[in-house]
Amino acid sequence: MGMSARELAAATPATRDRYVDLLRVASLGVVVLGHWLMAAVTGDGRVGNLLAVVPELQLVTWVFQVMPVFFFVGGFSHALAHRSRPRYAAFLRARLQRLLRPTMVFVGVWGAAALVLQAAGLDGGLAGVALRLVAQPLWFIGIYLAMVAFTPPLLRAHERWGWGAFGALAGGAVLVDVLRFAADVPFVEFLNFAFVWLAVHQLGFLRADGMIRRPAFLAGAGLVGATALVALGPYPLSMVGMPGEKVSNMAPPTLALLCHGLWLVGAVELLKGPGARFVARAGVWRAVVAANGIAMTAFLWHLTAMLGVYGAMLGLGAELPAPASAAWWAQVPLRFAAAGLLTALLVAVFRRFEAPVPAAPATDEGGPLAALGITLALFGVLGLSLTGFAGLFDGHAATLIAVPVTAPAAVGLALVGWLLVERAGRRRRTG
Repeated sequence: MGMSARELAAATPATRDRYVDLLRVASLGVVVLGHWLMAAVTGDGRVGNLLAVVPELQLVTWVFQVMPVFFFVGGFSHALAHRSRPRYAAFLRARLQRLLRPTMVFVGVWGAAALVLQAAGLDGGLAGVALRLVAQPLWFIGIYLAMVAFTPPLLRAHERWGWGAFGALAGGAVLVDVLRFAADVPFVEFLNFAFVWLAVHQLGFLRADGMIRRPAFLAGAGLVGATALVALGPYPLSMVGMPGEKVSNMAPPTLALLCHGLWLVGAVELLKGPGARFVARAGVWRAVVAANGIAMTAFLWHLTAMLGVYGAMLGLGAELPAPASAAWWAQVPLRFAAAGLLTALLVAVFRRFEAPVPAAPATDEGGPLAALGITLALFGVLGLSLTGFAGLFDGHAATLIAVPVTAPAAVGLALVGWLLVERAGRRRRTG
């Protein structure tokens, strides 16, 4: 508590796997830059997707769709954390406090802004687009919540069956896609939100126990598998979601995305030697420590910053060139610099909510309450990622799997879930 990045870096034990921290920061950084680049805003305030404007760039997503790396790193960290704090409620609170606190602040600030904009009738144009778009990255928070919630049973499965536990999850992903594409079973595709991402998460357990011994084979098998599925099956080329596409590899995830995850995990494991040497440098490690301390805050607010830059440009009458034109590409460095500066300002305001808090005393109580809390938070955050902040007055709804959810209900579920997790992880006072 209260230690600077330099002091934290100096106090790092020699046994810490610094390469994992580097991967966490790098993967989130790539996601942020990717979102900034893909946003194709026109002069009338419409927001498109650069990958739709230039379809040839979709192949680039095979390198820069790095969310699987973040979830793989999450599995590694969760395995170590649960073994050091095995009680369920205490484990959940310890893992989620630096995730849910800044998320709830983000939801609260944007929720209040949405109410003000809607009450004033200013929720049209780019402001209306922002109310929908800024919440979309919350899907990542929801998936991560599920990974934390399922860590204890899946870690036990890993400790008993090793690669077999991963194989069972991967087999579930295969079965889901067969039922989806060959048998046209309705709603079955949503099961792959669990099977695909938890399989990637399971790879982190395997790494924690030194069981990924042939990363080249893993990378090669994943790359060949993804290539074959895209070439021969119903899977699109892009590994990120595209507007209007009939099939997405991301929402819900497909077997092709799981193969993509295998390729990326194998690739980063092949780079572990040079990556570890790079992050062992004092200056690099200090930068990684500092970035890890604000990573979630920056991720939550980076779309706000990007849309703020475009809003300022439109408000000042600046010309917005046609997306993917020569003038548009020439503006990219300036837009990135402005978005980076605004993100830094937002981080400076909100970073305190990501700061570590003292760990609660371990307790055997509160497991059921914690399970209920994380379930409500998960559905609330996922629901909000679909509804956005538009329609808080009129109860705008979206369908989460097969259940309609409104924006106000999503906000309420997320808030109540967070409070339950916080309460469950604390030892009850006696006397």
